Amino acid sequence: MQKLFNDLWKDYASITPDALEIHDLFSNLSNKPIVNDHIALRTFNDGLISLKHIGNYLETQGYVASGEYHFEKKKLYAKHFSNKTDPKAPKIFVSELLLEEFSAELQMFCRGLIAQANWKISKEGLELPNRHWGKISRSAYERLLEESEYAAWLAAFGLRANHFTVSINDLESLDSIETVNQFVKSKGFELNTIGSEIKGSEAVGLKQSSTMANLVDWEFEDGTYPIRTCFYEFAERFPLDNGETYQGFVAASADKIFESTNAAA
Repeated sequence: MQKLFNDLWKDYASITPDALEIHDLFSNLSNKPIVNDHIALRTFNDGLISLKHIGNYLETQGYVASGEYHFEKKKLYAKHFSNKTDPKAPKIFVSELLLEEFSAELQMFCRGLIAQANWKISKEGLELPNRHWGKISRSAYERLLEESEYAAWLAAFGLRANHFTVSINDLESLDSIETVNQFVKSKGFELNTIGSEIKGSEAVGLKQSSTMANLVDWEFEDGTYPIRTCFYEFAERFPLDNGETYQGFVAASADKIFESTNAAA
């Protein structure tokens, strides 16, 4: 799995320059390695790239499903997976778009992408990172945006890490999400303030914040246009009543974190 995480990070950093710069800024504050709390993947709920099949593959790699989440407004279903033997290993949050809840036009277009994707999945598992289909047109992207920002992002970028996450609990010099946010803003980076700058609370066991996704020039079928790519997240976890640090996710917070790629922001 370490090779997979390395490959995902290399790809992610190549289209998310803010993340690489912030990572380096944190690294310069301490000799302690930056710990990744979790990554997130987006997909469709059909074909061999569905959450079910990705989950089956992750389970062969020592991961186990540890929580499920419903996002009714965005029409998403998600699970997070944790490593069975290594609690410090990054968690993997996988969400999928519920295609049947969208228009026939969106379903037909996305299922066409899925049909292209299936043949590229090997017996060993899903090839990541990868856009398993060809470039889409800018007009198709804009049409998808009318119904689902998530669908438009996924169609344009494919299956790659949507974000990596700094574990604030493992930072040496910045000991709270408030000090992390202040540090990041002081360096000129934009945070996602949709809902609030800090999502969650100590009471629910998790506080999260994130940058707004980088705006970069992306190649479409009919030209190159600016588009938001990926973002960097920051997570601070707190102990529950039983004394154990909370290891799950909070759907209400994750719902707003999704909007870090909001094309209209």
